Formats: sequence, C-alpha cells, structure tokens
Amino acid sequence: MPGGHSHSHAHGSSAASGTVEVSTLARFGLTLLIALAAAATIFGLVRYWPAESQAADRVGTSDFAAPGVTFPVAEVQRVLPACEGAEAGTGAAPAAGQGGDVVDGSPTCGAITVQLEQPTATSGDVRPVVSVSVPPAVSTSGLRDGDTVMLLRTPPQDTQPETYSFLQVQRGAPLSLMLALFLLVVAVVARWRGILALVGLVFGGFVVVKFMLPALLEGQSGLLVALIGSSAIMFVVLYLAHGLSVRTSTALAGTLFGVAIIAGLGLLAVDLARLSGVANDEGATLASFVTTMNPRELLTCAIIVAGLGVLNDVTITQSSAVWELRAAAPSMGRRALFQSGMRIGRDHIASTIYTIVFAYAGAALPVLLLLFLYERPVLEMLQTESLSEEIVRTLASAIGLVLAVPVTTAVAALTVGAARPPAPADGDGRSPGQPRALDEPEQHGPTAADLVRAASGPPAPLTRAEARSRMSSS
Repeated sequence: MPGGHSHSHAHGSSAASGTVEVSTLARFGLTLLIALAAAATIFGLVRYWPAESQAADRVGTSDFAAPGVTFPVAEVQRVLPACEGAEAGTGAAPAAGQGGDVVDGSPTCGAITVQLEQPTATSGDVRPVVSVSVPPAVSTSGLRDGDTVMLLRTPPQDTQPETYSFLQVQRGAPLSLMLALFLLVVAVVARWRGILALVGLVFGGFVVVKFMLPALLEGQSGLLVALIGSSAIMFVVLYLAHGLSVRTSTALAGTLFGVAIIAGLGLLAVDLARLSGVANDEGATLASFVTTMNPRELLTCAIIVAGLGVLNDVTITQSSAVWELRAAAPSMGRRALFQSGMRIGRDHIASTIYTIVFAYAGAALPVLLLLFLYERPVLEMLQTESLSEEIVRTLASAIGLVLAVPVTTAVAALTVGAARPPAPADGDGRSPGQPRALDEPEQHGPTAADLVRAASGPPAPLTRAEARSRMSSS
C-alpha cells in the first residue's frame, strides 16, 4: 500500500488516463483491512509451516516401487502395431519363463523393442535390448523409432530373471518446447508485467509445494491450509504483477472476499453432498498411503485453490475499470461510477462463467463419455462421486466469482475520490486542459475576416434605440 501519496495513477499512461484522487478515509480503511489480512497470513504461515523432517519421513514411507526396482530410460528401436482384438490394457503375451511385460525376441504385435541408455548391474558393459509389451493406445499414439521411454526394471530374485515393464513415454522435450514458447510469448507481448506475473506464478508453485502439500500430509485442516496458502499467493501475485497501489489493494480485498465465499460454500457443499474425496484410483491410492490426511479436507482445499486464478482476473479488471472511469469522468458520482463499473463486470461475469464451466467439463470429459456409454439417466450421472466433485468445484468458484464483482466494484467506487464539478469552459468553448479537435485549425491571431470587419467599422444598428445609444455615447 502506498503510504504518503494522496492520489493513485490509473492503470496505463497517466497522460492518457489522468490522475485519480483517492479518498483519505477509504485509503485508511482499506489499508487497515489489508494489513490485518497480511498479519493473519504471516501468522498462519509461521504457525502451520510443516517441519522438513516430518515431511521427509512421510515421503520416505510411501515408496513408489519395491526396494531394488529401478527406472531405466531406453531408446525405441521398433514399434509394432497393436494386436488384433486386443483390449485397452493388454499387449503382447509375455515370453515363456519371464515376468513383467517382457515378450519374445521376435514379437509380431503389441510390443516395442528398446535399447537401454545405460548398462544394468547384470549386463556388464552391454546395453540390453529388450522387447516389452505395450497397450494398444501406446502403439497407436504416434510412437516411433528414436523416441525415448521409461521402463520399470525389477532385479533378479532367487531363480527368477530380471523383468522389464513399460512405464511411460519420456515427454521432456516437447513439454520444454511448449514452456519456452509460452515464456517467449508472455515476455514479448506483456513485457515486464508479464515477466513479473511469471515470477508470481513461480512463487505460487513454491507455496503449493513447500507449504500446502506437506501441511496436508501432516494432517492439517484443508480449510486453513487453503486459506493461508491462497492469501499468501494472492498478496505476492497481485502486488508483483500490478504494482503496489491502492487500486491493486482494492482488487486484493475483492479477491480475499471471493476466496472466503468459495471456502464457505465448498465446506458446506462437501458436507451436504456427503462427498468422500475419493472419486478415482488416484484418490484411493493416496488415501491408502497417507492415513493422517482426511480426503474430504483435501477436496475442500482443492475447491478453494481452483477458484484463485479466475478471481484474480475478475477483481483486477473491475478495479482497473473503475479507476479508468473516474479518470475519464471526474464529475461522475459514486453511484453512477458503481453502475458503470457493474455494466463492465456483468459482461466479464458472463464470459468468465463459460471459462470455468468448460474448463472443468474438459477435465471431466473422459468420465462424461464413460457415463454416457452406460446410458444412465442424466440426474443419476450428475450424482456420481466424480461428477459431483466437479459440480461443487465449478459452482463454488462461480458463486465466489459473481459475488466478488460487486464487492470489488463497490470498494473501488468508494476508494476513488469524490466527484468534482465540471471545470468552466474557456473562451473557445473548451474546458481547461481539453484537447483541440484534430480538424479544428489552431488560431495564432486575427483572421482575414476579423480584419475586414474591423476596417469596415461596426455593423449598422438594428433598432432606433441602438442608434440613439451610439449617438449619445459618441
């Protein structure tokens, strides 16, 4: 928050949008609110920050694979087509006497032949070449010679030889290319503001990885973890990307209000809908690994975090809109300012709701297709655990978004200075500071018509009274 200035510049060039005065009383109230929220956030981070040793112990007790299992990287040398009539999860049959997905040296379908990039403990200096079974979806995904994949290798035990299984395709190169393209586009188009937004995004990831996830693993309240982490992220992201100003603080106040609404609705909906938080295999696996964490707490936390990005977008837009309206119309009253800002906000609400709904629909599309194939009634489909979670997440975010718009607009309308009476016009009909029209010629002195009128004397009197007045004055 700025401390000693009595005004704040509107977003963009001050020459283009002018200077916006700020109400002293509103500045004080907003500063007090933001200071209290910042103090509560800092206290929560200190109070609930997970201990490194406990987090490390928790991770260490949840091994991804059995001891001795390694994950070698291999280069694809041959890709065979999927076997006819193969199901989605099957490939070629395993070789005789082998476990895992290792197949015969000369398979005809449903497998890939790869060469490991590094020798194994039992191969000496030789890089083994193995053929492993893959599901039909992998065979038809465009995998080709020269691609890299990751295998799961189980070391030999007793009389059993080592086994290999296909784990995943290595996608580091295309993902890195997309990331580099994203960073380049943001830097070129948004320049420093976009770069600062990326820095804020990195900070948000740091809070999620270093605070929120370990705190959830420790069994902390998902509601408290989400509120503290979300508040910390929004403080840094908004001020870093949009500057330390009263306008940004207005957007932050609206964002924190929206987060509180989403948190309350999410907590209520999870309880009323009797959601368990275990809607898929990943949730079930996590619940079996981490017995100290309540899956419902994790779901509540996920609902709150899901609404952060869209809230940030809407509140900063509303705050900027009110600032620009005040700069363009200094004489507009607060009520008219609020109404004009809400007209902008309603358009933004309409477009953003589409964004929320279709984003979640896209994420849940495989589930929707599966349920559609079951030919179950729509109302029954919507009540399944997986879809109910997405519905609650969508509606809670949407309600918080909609309510944050009028709150942010009202705070911004109260924060900017009061309306000023219109300035009197000067001799040429323009108010002081009003620019001359592009097609209006600039007058540097008397025109030719003025000189002609002056040489020919005053115009003839129009009435007898005017003529007598001139005679008496002369």
